[in-house]
Amino acid sequence: MLDRITVEPGKMDGRPCIRGLRFTVAQLVRLVAAGWRLEQIQVEFPFVEAEDLRQALLYAASAAEVTMVPLREPA
Repeated sequence: MLDRITVEPGKMDGRPCIRGLRFTVAQLVRLVAAGWRLEQIQVEFPFVEAEDLRQALLYAASAAEVTMVPLREPA
């Protein structure tokens, strides 16, 4: 269950956020992709909890399974 991922039409243009905060799933996933560890993220964003990160990654993985994103033009 992804009970920490919220979507509110009037907040952050309806993008998925962490626990209703103005911090998007995409922001959190980008930090991890850039090599940040949870401890580093929590120094800059103390409201982020380990379960937030786990659910954000699960959400991103689910989104990647249903959406095709072309990485480059076919040869």
